[in-house]
Parts: sequence; structure tokens; C-alpha cells
Amino acid sequence: MMQRAVPGQPATELSPYRYFSRAEWAALRADTPLTLTIQDLQKLQSINDPISVEEVVAIYLPLSRLLALYVAATQGLFKATQRFLGAEDGKMPYIIGVAGSVAVGKSTTARVLQALLSRWPNTPKVELITTDGFLHPNAVLEREGLMDKKGFPESYDGTALLRFLSDIKAGKRNVPAPVYSHLVYDVMPGQEIVIDRPDILIVEGLNVLLPNRPGKDIPFVSDFFDFSVYLHASEDDLERWYIARFMRLRETAFRDPRSYFRKYADLDDEAAHAKARDIWQRINLRNLHENILPTLARASLVLTKGPGHSIEHVALRKL
Repeated sequence: MMQRAVPGQPATELSPYRYFSRAEWAALRADTPLTLTIQDLQKLQSINDPISVEEVVAIYLPLSRLLALYVAATQGLFKATQRFLGAEDGKMPYIIGVAGSVAVGKSTTARVLQALLSRWPNTPKVELITTDGFLHPNAVLEREGLMDKKGFPESYDGTALLRFLSDIKAGKRNVPAPVYSHLVYDVMPGQEIVIDRPDILIVEGLNVLLPNRPGKDIPFVSDFFDFSVYLHASEDDLERWYIARFMRLRETAFRDPRSYFRKYADLDDEAAHAKARDIWQRINLRNLHENILPTLARASLVLTKGPGHSIEHVALRKL
């Protein structure tokens, strides 16, 4: 097994990560059974983010096995601490963060992990939220001149997100979270999902590993994580995937009269391609450079994708 730096970091023997090739990581599956069918995968994958049974077997089964071990150990420590303190009826959910660029496949990864982890006997209740619900409403973003920085740290209601995670980590019952619609491209007023003391909560979002700005002595999102995953890919691949997704949505969701992006549905191929590249380079690539990619080295696990969307390398932080 080779020791390498995480992508984007200088090579050093003192790397905090242990590096695995795809084959080496796949061997760690051991006898973990595959509990998902092809039909399950079709329901879980996002637009333009294909995932195969082989990918689940090689990458996600070993990861679910590792996480099941981590969760069991954390649950054991928490119960021992509760006994020491004489506390009762305590439950501290295990929180997993999933970070990475737009178009890298975070949603599919989060949903596959949720499906696999919920099938382990000690974690039957696995919930998933995205930080999109904690974006400020479009009306606020427009008023503050932030529509072109949607997805940047300043576009989120950070206080509400921290309060939500704090309540979850404290074991509170029935904690509400706002709902976001990608169709209308906005937070849905009056709608919420309720999270009730899960065994595991997966939190997926662009900037969930971002630390505080200097001089701000308050908690930040990743303070509440027990484990975190960063999905990494080259900028050229990310741009290609984003444009391909945009072009596919132009033929599907954008044609819905309710869609925020309805104005792009009737563009010809050349104009649509140019618009997608403009949005990528002006907004998403800038966010990647300024806020997302710098957090890669803070992750517990880095999954690096190749041009075909399959994961080619895995880097696991040493304990």
C-alpha cells in the first residue's frame, strides 16, 4: 500500500492519509453482502451521475463496513459514558458530512450510503439532509445582491444550520429542517422535514467542511461531524459533467413551467452549451476555488473520481 498525499496536497511521507488504489480498497469489502439491487441503484442515482453495481461493491461496501465499525465503537463509548454519568434515555446520532463540488455526485453518494448503512443491524434509522434547505430564500439573496453567489458560504443561514445540528447532536426529538426545491430553485416556505433521533444523519452540501473565518469564535458545521467524505475530481471533468447535466435538464426539468430555468429550455444547442459554461466558470468554478477545494484536506475520507465518474483512488485519514 503506497503512502501519498491527498489530491492537491504536496507529497510527503508525513501525510495524515493512507492511500488506496481502487483494487486495494475493494479488497476491504471482505464478506460484506450486497444489499442493493440494480433497481435500487436506478432510484438512487442523480441525473448524469451513473453508478454501477460494481462501483457499489468496490467502493461503497467497504466504506459502509468501515462506517459500521466506527458507529458501533462510538455508540459503545457513548453508552459507557452515560453509565458513568448515571444518565438515562440518551441517544447521540452519528453525523457524516459529504462535501464536494457541484456536479461531482454528492447526492448519489449520500443516497447510496444511506441505503447501505440502514441495512446494518446497529443503524436501522439513517436520515439524510442537504444544506440546500438552509440557503437564504431567493428574495433575500436578490435583496443582498447574492444570487450570483448562491452556494457560497454567505448565501446560507449559518445560524439556523448550526442550531439544527446542535439539536440533532444533543439527541432532541423531532427537529425540523427546511425544504429546498431544485425545480423552483428556492426554499419552500412552510415546508419542512422532521428528523427524529436517527442512528446516523448524513449531511450533504458544498461547503460543509469550511472552517470559520479568522476571528470568529463560534462553532462551525464540521464540528458536529463524526466522519466526513470529500468527493474529488479534476476541474475539466467537473465542467464537462456540469455542462452535460445542464444540457440534459434543458430537455427535461427545465421544460416544466414551474422551473426557475424555464428560460433556458428553448435555447439552441450552441447557446445552451455556452450558457452552461458561463454559469460553471462564473459561479461554480469560483466557489470551488475559493471555498470548496481548500477544505479537501479536512475530510476523513477523500474519494477521487476519474473521467468516467468511477472512483479510482481512496485516501483515508489515519486515526
